[in-house]
Amino acid sequence: MELLIITGMSGAGKSKAIGALEDIGFYCIDNMPPQLIGAFTDIIDNSNLARKGAAIVTDLRGGDLFENLVPELQELKKRGKDFKLLFLDADDNVLVRRYRETRRKHPLIDKTGGNIEEAVKTERELLSPISRTADYHINTSILRSGQLKERLSMIFTGGNAGGSMTVLINSFGFKYGDPTSFDLVFDVRCLPNPFYEEHLKDKTGKDQEIEDYVMDFQESKDLYEKIKQLIDFSLPLYQKEGKALLSIGFGCTGGKHRSVLFAELMHKHLKTSTIAHRDIDKK
Repeated sequence: MELLIITGMSGAGKSKAIGALEDIGFYCIDNMPPQLIGAFTDIIDNSNLARKGAAIVTDLRGGDLFENLVPELQELKKRGKDFKLLFLDADDNVLVRRYRETRRKHPLIDKTGGNIEEAVKTERELLSPISRTADYHINTSILRSGQLKERLSMIFTGGNAGGSMTVLINSFGFKYGDPTSFDLVFDVRCLPNPFYEEHLKDKTGKDQEIEDYVMDFQESKDLYEKIKQLIDFSLPLYQKEGKALLSIGFGCTGGKHRSVLFAELMHKHLKTSTIAHRDIDKK
């Protein structure tokens, strides 16, 4: 039985991920100290649990115990244990907003004198070495609970079978903050903006009228073809390198027209990708 170890930034949705994995058949444990992971793998190996897999969450809630995660992972590899590491992340401004909205206490808040921004920054620095070694990265900044479950299901129940790569396509508006987690980002603010056309400003890139307007310009057609050629060329290389998740972002000013259109066009072109629009509903 393969073990999935989940860690990542506080507030990035690890508890929601555990719930989603339970729904698709995983045996899950939340907030396990790293020192117990080895013993847990032995229990799983000797059990008859008819499950698709086992998943545990370990993170900074464990305090000083969490410092032993890297040595424990190295020991598992030495023992030949089969496991994957999933790192959940979100943009810093999103994490800060979530903590302020829920009024929950960040694990490092006492060490940063009550400064939530500094707590998030410190945690990111502490987790940086672990993030670099993760097999899967998921940024939950623009994901609702159902979308997170869908992505986990794609990866762990066949969507990523046989070493295939999951492609996540996203649109966003630069005015609402630059994303930090996309592997590839394409800025389409250089194209004509439908926002300045009174009859188009309230529509979105999903509407045919927006596609007709934007793609009527030759520069739009040329840019899309060049981006499509680059992505078609790059995808096999990423897959050959062993990347499990590739996130592609399209950004425009407000995240409602041009970026949404290009994301939708690329989603249709790639056929097997998933898509999310971060800022399409913002006023």
